[in-house]
Order: sequence, then structure tokens, then C-alpha cells
Amino acid sequence: MGNKALKSKGRAGLLFLSVLAAGAAMAEEKDSSLTVLLSQDAFFGFYPSFNGLYELSEDRDFSFYGILWTKPAFGLAAPTGDDLWTEFGVGLNFHYMDDRLMVKPQLGVTNGALLSGGDLDENGNVRGSNFADGIVPSLTINYADDKYEAEWYSGYYAALRDRSDDAALDFLHVWANAGAKITSIMSLGVHWEWLDNTRNTYPGGTEDTVYNWIGGYTQFSLPNNGFARFSFGADTEDNAGDFYKLTVGYSF
Repeated sequence: MGNKALKSKGRAGLLFLSVLAAGAAMAEEKDSSLTVLLSQDAFFGFYPSFNGLYELSEDRDFSFYGILWTKPAFGLAAPTGDDLWTEFGVGLNFHYMDDRLMVKPQLGVTNGALLSGGDLDENGNVRGSNFADGIVPSLTINYADDKYEAEWYSGYYAALRDRSDDAALDFLHVWANAGAKITSIMSLGVHWEWLDNTRNTYPGGTEDTVYNWIGGYTQFSLPNNGFARFSFGADTEDNAGDFYKLTVGYSF
């Protein structure tokens, strides 16, 4: 009976230590999230994207993101779905004002043939896609409280390879929006977005503004971390038609 008691106490001690170890592991777990987005607009077409955050400290996260550009014109000439432009990057997300303000600098790399097109064939078509087609330093700033929300994004898309050849492009992409939360799930606001071609080495190519959008948006945000936003308005660059953008997302 004494041996059985000792064995029982030993099992109980191991169980207690296991519970303590599991509790310590849970205490050390870091907050993390993955937000998946499906977007479509009047210029970029359809483009799924994602953004991940992993807590490094109370006021800082490691971030990573990707954009799966699907517009055929961003790839090579043949509309086969091959060589589609692909963007991936990492950065940090800083928390301020009790998590109401987030500042996220990131550095991305594009892959494909849009920025570093390289050689042109006799018909003026880009030949071959590139790993590390371009580099994208960016800054995203988000503010949200119980009544208001706002966002700023600026990113510079610079050709990383073949910059001196005859098919290289650089772009500056900026947007800003701000709104008020009308109800617990609905918000309304204004949206401005600008895309500028700052460098163009194509034969006869010129640098110019691609679009300059100004308008409004409405967003519905659900308690289960899902949301949908529709933006719309005018293109002040006299391009044919208006602008519109629809995004639906979910955070896990």
C-alpha cells in the first residue's frame, strides 16, 4: 500500500507540474491576428491581400503582408494568367494612445514584370518576369476610437532591377480617408486616393498622374471581426468614368 501511495503522489505531482507548465506557456502566448481582404476597384481590378500581426511587446508587433495582383495588364502580354504581379513584405506595427493609433512602416518586394520590365521585343512587349521586380517602402497609419476612424497610406513602388533599361517604371501611391461611426456597425466618411507615375523609361514614355480620386465611403463592421467597405466618387484627372472600390475582410 505504501508503494501505491507513493506512485499516486508521484502521478499527482507530475499532473500538478504539467498544469503549471501549461499555465506558464499560456501566460507567455503572444497576441496575433491575420486579416484577409478581397478588394476590387476601377483601376487595379481584383486583388486579394492579407496582413499578419504578431505581438513583440505591449506596444509593438511584427507585421507581414502580401497582395496577389490579378490584373492581366500587370503581367506579360499573353493573357494566360502566368507571371502575375505578386507583392510580399514585412515591417513593424507601433501602438500609441492606448491602441487607438497604429503606425506601421513596412518594406515590400514585388515580383513580376511591371516595374522592372527589362527587354522589349520588336512589338514593344515586355519579355520575361523577375524575382525582386521592385521594392516598396510604405507607411500606414490608422486611428480608431468609439466615434471616429481615419487611415493614411503612402507607398513608393520603385523598379529594383533593369532600372536603366527601356521598360522600367516607378509609382507613388497615396490615400487618406476619415469618417465617423454613425451606429455600432456603420460608419461614413470621405476618401482621397492618388497614383502618380514618377518614372518611365519606355520609349516615348512620360511621367504623369494615373488617377486622382476623391469621394466618400460607407463601411459596415460586425462584432465577429468581419467588415465591408464601399468607396466611390470622381476622378479629377478627366479619365473616362468614375471611381469605385469594394473591400470585404475578416480578421482571425
